[in-house]
Amino acid sequence: MRIGEKRNRSGAGTTAETVRAQIESSGERLWRLADFDGLPLTAVAQTLSRLARRGLIQRLGKGLYYRARPTAFGPSRPNLAQVRSLALGQKAIFPAGIAAANLLGFTTQNPARIELATDGASLSRLFLDKDVLVHTRRPAVWRTLSQIDAALLDFLRNRGESSELLPDKTVEKLLGYFREPGRFERMLKVAATEPPRVRALLGAIGEQLGQPEPVLAELQESLNPLSRFDFGILAALAHARRWQAKERRDRETR
Repeated sequence: MRIGEKRNRSGAGTTAETVRAQIESSGERLWRLADFDGLPLTAVAQTLSRLARRGLIQRLGKGLYYRARPTAFGPSRPNLAQVRSLALGQKAIFPAGIAAANLLGFTTQNPARIELATDGASLSRLFLDKDVLVHTRRPAVWRTLSQIDAALLDFLRNRGESSELLPDKTVEKLLGYFREPGRFERMLKVAATEPPRVRALLGAIGEQLGQPEPVLAELQESLNPLSRFDFGILAALAHARRWQAKERRDRETR
């Protein structure tokens, strides 16, 4: 018996036979590992891979397959809207760059090239328009965040550079978001997974908002005291220098 051809629970044949029978009897449709409930996942994955190599199904992405039906114009093609909803549903997707700044109201620009962030290692080009820039490997804890929270973290990562507002107005608007109940606490829960500059920015924001000293001390202790961080226009935060911001450079009036 080949690897992957294990007997299923009912003993009514091998896993490979069961998987193939279900696919052949169901006509055109998308298939995922989760569609074969009760069967060993490793054996199912091996069977789907083997069936794809034989041409019975088409591999669309990791763990996602399509069974076509014949038409007058050749084999049918998968519904991309449905494929995207299934595939992207397996990963967390967040706005990034100008898209994040636009969501937050720091800019009215609609970028020609959309930016997204994901906690995955990649997003298949099958699910995306051509002009999309994807930032991968965001921390897995981002899945606990709302789109607004994730956009704020992305905005901090980018030092507020996508803002069309003057530095002081950018800071004022940013602090408004962090004054909303529970937001700063949620950000603290993911702070340890963020780059040091983001932790320093959170410290400067927290101090300006009057967060408790123990909270600020924990953020401060996570930073190398010899490091200096480029806060960009967010160097307009009142306590930026105390949080190791580099000297503000002269910038053009926006």
